[in-house]
Amino acid sequence: MSLAGVSCLVTGASGFLGQRIVHLLLEEKELAEIRTLDIAFSDEARRNFTNFKGQTVVKILEGDIRDATFLNSACEGVSLVIHTASIIDTLGLVEKQLLWEVNVTGTQLLLDACVRSNVQHFIYTSTIEVIGPNCRGDPICNGDEDTAYQSTSGFPYAQSKRLAETSVLKANGQALKDGGIFLTCALRSMYIFGEGCRFLQTHLDKSLLNKNVYLRISRKDALVNPVYVGNIAWAHIQVAKALRNPEKAKHVKGHFYYISDDTPHMSYADLNYELTKELGFGIEPHPPMPLMMLYYFALLLEVVSFLLRPFVKYIPSTNRHLVILLNTQFTFSYRKAWRDFGYMPRYKWKEAKQRPSQWIASLIPQRRAYLKHKAV
Repeated sequence: MSLAGVSCLVTGASGFLGQRIVHLLLEEKELAEIRTLDIAFSDEARRNFTNFKGQTVVKILEGDIRDATFLNSACEGVSLVIHTASIIDTLGLVEKQLLWEVNVTGTQLLLDACVRSNVQHFIYTSTIEVIGPNCRGDPICNGDEDTAYQSTSGFPYAQSKRLAETSVLKANGQALKDGGIFLTCALRSMYIFGEGCRFLQTHLDKSLLNKNVYLRISRKDALVNPVYVGNIAWAHIQVAKALRNPEKAKHVKGHFYYISDDTPHMSYADLNYELTKELGFGIEPHPPMPLMMLYYFALLLEVVSFLLRPFVKYIPSTNRHLVILLNTQFTFSYRKAWRDFGYMPRYKWKEAKQRPSQWIASLIPQRRAYLKHKAV
């Protein structure tokens, strides 16, 4: 099943994942239209979208996901929505109200606009953080959609994504005014790495300040399976095609799927090292302190932040949620996605490693110069 004749709206289209999804959509030769929506577009994204020479019409829609009127206009005449727009916040840098307005309320407003505009298909980019790790750090090894897990995370970002995903799946099956049925699904992505990943750049900066040695932010045995950005983007294209196939749509609609790829299982810290070891980078052999001590140190920082709140906004460099997230084995299989809608990674590990490694290599001179200037 192709996407021929489809008019597609991609939210968060200027973002790390959104741009990759748009580029893959542009490879679908018979796609009628792509509407790219974001609150702001980088010059690079704007150039890439406006300079496209194919038959597909590409429109740039700059506006706020919290603006219901704007969303109604954006969804008019659209048959497929891919919703990647959200605020990602692992440190608590963003006020909870803003996080809720964008991630939860914004998603609901978009769903409402889709139903009003008779949009047939809706794909939501979710995250494994909707399930955990929980506050006890209970591990999961090669879990799947049927794996039972007591999720207790109260961290605002995880909560907001969980509520948004619930709204998306609950909206499945709604009757549309034109007689159609609204079909929705969600893709729970692993940690996404690749060219343009801001987290990779942050860790690179810290390693450059540490004489090209990465900090051991996670235990070596805290295995996770990150997913390359090109593969999670490809999963969106594959499930979009499945929703247009009546037989496959029976299995996909109203469900969530874990999306991973063939990236070897390793800790978050070791992923940073794996992508740069051939560039001469190293990694510290041990975390800065034992895990339990690190946990209570994070708790102490949270207490200090709370006590200072009436006077100054202090955001700790770590927190208990992040300590658990980085130090818990948490791996998932993509078997069900393969079985239900034929997802297979488009990029093998060799290429998925090579591409961001080359990007990091090109980044090093400018980041080194920036950090040197900043220190002056």
